[in-house]
Amino acid sequence: MLHKMKIYVDADGCPVVDIAVSIAKEQGLQIFIVKNHAHNIEDSYATIVSVDISSDSADFYIVNHIGKGDIVITQDYGLAALCLSKKAYPINQNGLLFTEDNIDGMLNRRHIHRELRKQGKFHSKFKKRNPKQDNIFKINLRRLISQLGN
Repeated sequence: MLHKMKIYVDADGCPVVDIAVSIAKEQGLQIFIVKNHAHNIEDSYATIVSVDISSDSADFYIVNHIGKGDIVITQDYGLAALCLSKKAYPINQNGLLFTEDNIDGMLNRRHIHRELRKQGKFHSKFKKRNPKQDNIFKINLRRLISQLGN
């Protein structure tokens, strides 16, 4: 039986949930929004999955349910690496596709930044999201779906 591509969204703190649902709907794809029960997300098209609030619960749910060829929207490098190991296609909220070629560098950078934060030598500054980032995400998600042959 042929596996029909699905989209999973690591939704806790994800700024592109509505965009992802809209694209899934236009493409006729099933989409799962995985969030902890502290977040209230409702959608008439998507399947909403609520997990417990403990660390990484959404990640574990996604990794245990994705199949080869599925798309995972996440900003978590660790989850992205696990998705790659299952032959899924992780993409972040800015439209960056995680690959075998770039994931090691990202994981290393995450580790270094975590160590620097512990020492008080590095502080992350998050910039306000802009419409250009949303547009790039839309373009790249549609391109990925097209390349995977939906």
